[in-house]
Amino acid sequence: MLSQLNVKLQGLWRDERGLGMLEMILIIAVIVIIAIIFRDKLSEIVESLLDKADSKTDKFMDAE
Repeated sequence: MLSQLNVKLQGLWRDERGLGMLEMILIIAVIVIIAIIFRDKLSEIVESLLDKADSKTDKFMDAE
């Protein structure tokens, strides 16, 4: 009985079906956690980039 249980557990351990989905979920979870931790810095970076794009657009439009 114990040997049958051991064989079944080893079979479950070696079963790799669904492993790709698990990896994708873990990667997405890590990205979300990093984004939550650094959200203030990320928002500053995005705002800075948008301000630069706005000023460059204004310079381009004024040059005409």
